[in-house]
Amino acid sequence: MNTTPPEVSDRLRSPERRAAELFAHFVEREASGVPLPGRSTAHRFAVLSALGRRDLSLARLAEGHLDAAAILHELDEAPPAHGERWGVWAARPPGPGVHATRGDQGWRISGVKPYCSGARSCTHALVTADADDGYRLFAVALDRPGAQPVEGTWPAIGMAGSDSLDMSFTDVPARAVGGVDGYVRRPGFQHGGIGVAACWLGGAHAVAAPLYGRAAAGQLNGHAAAHLGAVDVLLHTADTVLRQAGDDIDADPLDVREEARVRSLRVRALAEKVCTEVLEHVGRATGAGPLCRDERHARAVADLTVYVRQHHAEANLAELGRLATSGSTDPVACANSTAASAPTEAAR
Repeated sequence: MNTTPPEVSDRLRSPERRAAELFAHFVEREASGVPLPGRSTAHRFAVLSALGRRDLSLARLAEGHLDAAAILHELDEAPPAHGERWGVWAARPPGPGVHATRGDQGWRISGVKPYCSGARSCTHALVTADADDGYRLFAVALDRPGAQPVEGTWPAIGMAGSDSLDMSFTDVPARAVGGVDGYVRRPGFQHGGIGVAACWLGGAHAVAAPLYGRAAAGQLNGHAAAHLGAVDVLLHTADTVLRQAGDDIDADPLDVREEARVRSLRVRALAEKVCTEVLEHVGRATGAGPLCRDERHARAVADLTVYVRQHHAEANLAELGRLATSGSTDPVACANSTAASAPTEAAR
């Protein structure tokens, strides 16, 4: 007879299965209530940040589904149907990639797409591919023959639950969404990039939780208190900037003022800096104890370390430095300049 306690059996589930169950619950119960960018965007970012505090792999999967819904709306397509779980698979590192061809019966795609978060839990995905007329976005049903996850291609410890396997497509039917370069030219490409940063910041809050807990229990010495002060300034600043970015998007959702790219670069760079410094401060203040004895904290540290590397570091800072004075914000050039370094999606 199986006498394993329920809480132990829960912990023994694989990270990807656990995240997939949380993802399915989110899509079924919560996703429809999250506003689109341009409509209470600060609330949208707050939801993503809260998901990041709870579990960064869940946040990654939920962000992909919410972003897919926003993309479909912005490009005049039907929203995800009930029971569908969508991903956005747009990584474009060097290599053969995915190619699309158009025949008498419509578009079909073939190739291997890396970093497909939710490879075994999504029912549908928006997939970027190179076509004869340019770079395009396609909607793909993942139950079609020829669409297969490539086992063993996501051996990661951090973000293990995101299940970001490579996906192999062999002559899979696809529906074009928008026109050539439509995916990156729409204003929401930049708004969505800030949504990713909201997830990172939620992860930073999760990493900081043990330090705040020690403070509440009166267990901080002077050095740890100084680290907590630094962490609190960082998180408060980033949360404030994130809310302001949401309000700014609501004031100009179609990016008439052409500020979206610079805004996205600034918020993402700040979020990356805050996450990096929070990881450092919390580690120095708490030592090895939480990493060794607090499973949730250890997972949050590992996940955030991987997820925040979706930021393109000095490449994005250099772009921001140029744009801050040049006023050039061509979205296609911006996307292509950094896409090669994206670990889990296209440069947004």
